[in-house]
Amino acid sequence: MFRLETEVDKERRTLLSGRLRDDNRASSAGLRALLTTSAEHEVPLEVWALDEHGAVAGGLIGRTWAYWLHVDLLHVDAAHRDSGLGSRLLAEAERVARTERACTRSRLETWDFQAPGFYRKQGYEEIGRVEDYPPGVTEFILVKRL
Repeated sequence: MFRLETEVDKERRTLLSGRLRDDNRASSAGLRALLTTSAEHEVPLEVWALDEHGAVAGGLIGRTWAYWLHVDLLHVDAAHRDSGLGSRLLAEAERVARTERACTRSRLETWDFQAPGFYRKQGYEEIGRVEDYPPGVTEFILVKRL
């Protein structure tokens, strides 16, 4: 007999995450091969664009793990769009991932109303899509070889 609970519990989340990590490593030679390499741990990667007054004009927030760059967020303020700033932010994140963290690929998700065309112009290829996520929106999964 089991009792189910729906409360948020950081301690249990940490416990469960560790168990899953251990099971995954036991089941995957690829994950075991990462142990003791520079790509074993997830490392944040952030690139910021500051204007002449030091205010944030745009930025990229991502992380590297397992020789991959994962772009979580890329935003450029409306006043600076179409200036090439988004391309510069992405290129710098890719450069750091490739040259300083030995990443060979990059991945990201974007919605249909955001920037799938922009990412395709940067060399990203669609490998999947999720319709109605959220309802009425299509999410694209894109990757690029660095």
